[in-house]
Amino acid sequence: MEGRQIAYLFRGTGAPYRSAAAYFQTGFFSTRRYVLLLFASVLIIAWLNLSNDVYDYDTGVDRNKKESVINIIGSQTATHFAAITFLVFGFMGLIWACAEAGDIRFILLATSAILCGYIYQCPPFRLSYQGLGEPLCFAAFGPFATTAFYFSQSSKNLTSGMNHLPLSATVLCASVLVGLTTTFILFCSHFHQIDGDAAVGKMSPLVRIGTETGSKLIRIGILVLYILVFTFSACKYIPLACTFLCSITIPLAKLVMDYVEQNHNNKIKIFMAKYYCVRLHSLFGAALAVGLVVARGGVQLYNIG
Repeated sequence: MEGRQIAYLFRGTGAPYRSAAAYFQTGFFSTRRYVLLLFASVLIIAWLNLSNDVYDYDTGVDRNKKESVINIIGSQTATHFAAITFLVFGFMGLIWACAEAGDIRFILLATSAILCGYIYQCPPFRLSYQGLGEPLCFAAFGPFATTAFYFSQSSKNLTSGMNHLPLSATVLCASVLVGLTTTFILFCSHFHQIDGDAAVGKMSPLVRIGTETGSKLIRIGILVLYILVFTFSACKYIPLACTFLCSITIPLAKLVMDYVEQNHNNKIKIFMAKYYCVRLHSLFGAALAVGLVVARGGVQLYNIG
């Protein structure tokens, strides 16, 4: 996964909307556990980014990439060592949080998300080179990570008297929405590097279908995102507060669609598309999180009927 833009995911809204889902469900929120998971997540994302640079450097796809950490510091070995160190400490943080929550589902799902990242980029799998990066990204950051971090807020102090959170339709729907906005970032990161990918046999989706078709897929994907928001709201799977606040991000979503459509063949300008997707992901996730908190706070903004 592209290093710099994916690193924003946990710094932005990654942890908040997952914890907000737990708060919406139960009214419980552990600040200490939230902070612990935030730092653990950042470390694991650092592993993901650095190891991606290491293995892409092996294939030659990153040899001329200025933002590659290896090219910046001049050492593949040091980069690989740092990546493994971050993974070890990050995973230790996850285990600690799992022990506090007392919910084994959390660590199982979190491990599944990490494994998605591993088979995405690491040998002998390197499934991103087969064009499977987007499904893996959706699964890792959507259903696996979102549901895992929701379960991380389990506690014996829940008002229900249970120490395990129930898996609800709200959480599953939120995980789909988050997975989609994350996948947009990865998909748009391919536009400016099609030639380099094709040269080393990395068959990204855009190498297979071309940039014009790819720009149309972005438009379709974003339209599907908001259709799902309104559908989930109509079915009362997510609060109306989430729908209203997520709707505020539509102008930014339109900016992403128009920008990609107008610049998909311009390798210089299209470079910025992934960063616009990062902004969309961050604002959309923040809107989703705030909507859940507002709804739990007693403001009656649910659908009527």
